[in-house]
Amino acid sequence: MRYIIAFLAVCGIVVSALALQVHYSNAVEPCDINSHWDCGIVNHSRYSMIAHIPVAAIGIAGYVALALFAFFRRRNITLAAAVIGLGFALYLSNIEAHVLEVWCLYCVCSQVIIALITLFSIVWMFLGRRKQTA
Repeated sequence: MRYIIAFLAVCGIVVSALALQVHYSNAVEPCDINSHWDCGIVNHSRYSMIAHIPVAAIGIAGYVALALFAFFRRRNITLAAAVIGLGFALYLSNIEAHVLEVWCLYCVCSQVIIALITLFSIVWMFLGRRKQTA
């Protein structure tokens, strides 16, 4: 299970790196699809930075931490970090949906990845406790 979580975290690093590239780019973004799907609008909005740090960079750091926690079998910390990451991603998705009214394809992919990591972390925790009682 830890390898699945670590693999998903690496996927999250890649997606977050692509979003970070859009954040620093002035070119036409590859996911400028229509008026409802535009990574450029999302990644250049005032919500794309927290304390002068791009949200995508925070995502990269979070996914690196998740990969390391999973790889080193830190079930409790992996689950806690995944829940925090999911909460943060849901907060950002709420901003996309209700404030910006524009979605970023990379952000949605990241949302799916962190949701899967959270789900697998819960399963991993359950399986670990089950083995301890057996």
